[in-house]
Amino acid sequence: MISSLRGTVLHVEPDSVVVEVGGVGYAVGVPPQLARAARPGAELRLHTSLIVREDALSLVGFETREELATFGLLLGVAGVGPKSALGVLSSLTVDQIARAVADEDDAPFRRVSGIGPKTAKLIVVQLAGKLAAPVPVAVGGPAPTPGIVEQVVQALVGLGWSERVAGETAEAVAEDAGADANVPALLRLALAQLGPARKEPAGG
Repeated sequence: MISSLRGTVLHVEPDSVVVEVGGVGYAVGVPPQLARAARPGAELRLHTSLIVREDALSLVGFETREELATFGLLLGVAGVGPKSALGVLSSLTVDQIARAVADEDDAPFRRVSGIGPKTAKLIVVQLAGKLAAPVPVAVGGPAPTPGIVEQVVQALVGLGWSERVAGETAEAVAEDAGADANVPALLRLALAQLGPARKEPAGG
């Protein structure tokens, strides 16, 4: 069982990376946001799941153990295969998944490509009580929609910051800004906090 990989990124595709470990290149399916943050030549650590089928072996990787654990739980839902489970984690964060399950709201799952209404309901029912409690919404008011925060993260990653730094900064400024924030406003706040002339060193 290959449970983790740490090595040098050789190649990046929109939904996968090739990581060289000890002279061997491993092709790993990953969420698109992780692939966007990966840079050839940089070191990458992935928590992985080995998918065994009659005709193939494949690896799926995530940045955190929480994502990997959630992927495993999703695979346990009837009608959810590796591709669909990865699709859920490509569209929703672990906390967003936990919040939807806690609220018995299958709408976020129905918006994921490949997840139908019946499967979306099964995800909510079968994951109930199995996920960590979602982070409470900030007292100052509801946070901006996930789509806005994700767009800010993508913009920061494009400017050279890592997915981790971009995500933490975007979430922080989103909580301060409240529900009426938009992408340009959040991006300005994030750049003011990070410093527009600074880029995080590769692999940092």
